[in-house]
Amino acid sequence: MVFKMPPEMVEATRLTREGKLTEATSLIQRLLGGAGGQQPPGAAEPQPKAGAPVRKADVVDVVPETDRQAGHAGPSSAAAQTKTKAERVRKRGLLSKLLGKKPEQSTSAGAAVPVAEPAARRDARGSFLTASYSNEAGTRAYRLYVPGSYGRRPMPLVIMLHGCTQSAEDFAAGTAMNVLAEHEGFLVAYPEQSKSANPNGCWNWFNPRDQKRDSGEPSIIAGIAREIMATYAVDPARVYVAGLSAGGAAAAILGSTYPDVFAAVGVHSGLPAGSAKDVGSALSAMRSPKDPSGLPHAAILHGRGRLVPTIVFHGDKDTTVHPGNGEYVITQSRTREWSGLRAVSHPGRVPGGHSYTRTDHHDSAGRVVLEMWVVHGSGHAWSGGRPQGSYTDPHGPDASREMVRFFLKHPALPH
Repeated sequence: MVFKMPPEMVEATRLTREGKLTEATSLIQRLLGGAGGQQPPGAAEPQPKAGAPVRKADVVDVVPETDRQAGHAGPSSAAAQTKTKAERVRKRGLLSKLLGKKPEQSTSAGAAVPVAEPAARRDARGSFLTASYSNEAGTRAYRLYVPGSYGRRPMPLVIMLHGCTQSAEDFAAGTAMNVLAEHEGFLVAYPEQSKSANPNGCWNWFNPRDQKRDSGEPSIIAGIAREIMATYAVDPARVYVAGLSAGGAAAAILGSTYPDVFAAVGVHSGLPAGSAKDVGSALSAMRSPKDPSGLPHAAILHGRGRLVPTIVFHGDKDTTVHPGNGEYVITQSRTREWSGLRAVSHPGRVPGGHSYTRTDHHDSAGRVVLEMWVVHGSGHAWSGGRPQGSYTDPHGPDASREMVRFFLKHPALPH
């Protein structure tokens, strides 16, 4: 006999894996109390499973319908009541497995307070805070992980930009960056795209206003970094940005438009800055990458004449964002800044996992200023990520660890 989990419990499981324990608890408590079948107010749309293709920016997610029967009367017989009680006991057992304990509650809206943590955070010891930032371009919420060792010295800061359909908590769980932050001693922030700005939660890397300095989303994300720098003890020479997919494309733009803020950039399964000027050209660039340096809309980028050191990860089986885009992130840097670099390739393999090729690009002083990781056999997913988050491939080299290593070797140089 095959057990079919009720759709409400499937939804609760998804919320729990995302670290949204308050919503999961509320849903299950209503189900146990007989309310069943109702989606909690403000519930997020279902997140894709690992390895599933990212929906394109012009597609609106739809919550799948569930097989609910309208007008079903409650049990009236003693046998039916006994069956209902047994069902509630069974569901309470599922509840305890899903949640373990009652989550902490936020004390006030908009305040930076501790909230329930995703699974990838359990072996960390710091604080995961929630806050928001506003400027003329808009408002975005963000999560901030402050490691337990904070306060001893100014720390590096890493800004992490999620991909389409992901949330800040989901991205933190999948990349396990909070755990690295605890071990290595740095702060990590996760800006979150709003559904009002993009129905799929994608960063709008293809909009002209969102590719300029002091405009649109780049100004908001750079503003979040600056706000954290003003509030916490942050080493201003060690502020970095990384992202996945649309977040990777946004990270490339931030490196080009704010090289005075970000000392190095990580682009995972993303595209080079200036690749598109609208949704149509974005979809074209995702399928058929072109060197953006000669495109007219690439001129909208307003950096300060210096590209930052960059590390790129891309799976060579990515069918959502063509792997050639990762190569063009490197090409763009070599063409505009480091044309005389010496490239050296290093093949490798994760034990029991994917093989890969890492290509280091050395400057005249022997410093590796660009790294390109091609993960053979991997698709559109964060390499080496944890299964608690979406779009992760645990069989690849650990992109989080390698990016942190690369970042910490590249403090900002004088302009």
